[in-house]
Amino acid sequence: MAKLKLICATALMTAAAPLIASCAPAGAGEPGAAALTPKQAERLDKQLSGKIPGEPLRCLPNYRSNDTIRVSDNILLYRSGGNLVYRNDLKSSCPGLARDSDIMVVRQFGSSTCSGDFFHLVDRSSGIRGPTCVFGEFVPYRKPAGDAG
Repeated sequence: MAKLKLICATALMTAAAPLIASCAPAGAGEPGAAALTPKQAERLDKQLSGKIPGEPLRCLPNYRSNDTIRVSDNILLYRSGGNLVYRNDLKSSCPGLARDSDIMVVRQFGSSTCSGDFFHLVDRSSGIRGPTCVFGEFVPYRKPAGDAG
């Protein structure tokens, strides 16, 4: 009887392995890590190229950003002029964020957006509310002093 249970367990694990593996993002180096597509990696590199990361900020005052860039379902960038970009790695994946077609509705208290604040996506054509997502910390990326390009 014990041998039959072992055979059944082995068969079950063998059959389930492809299903379990399909849950990981393509090209993920570690379980649950979100890999960027070549286009997303190019967009991220274009925005952060030549800039140096600073100390993470818990909150980003609204007046500091004038442009939101959706890189992937996990990464948002907030541009504040040509020399400063804030990178926000969300607390977890926000399915559909990278499509850039849904409206981001930020639930905000005060004049800043902070790590741990929520936002959700709303389908532009149907008005149906999508997933609720959570901001991470805001990491400033600046061009070094004296860098004109």
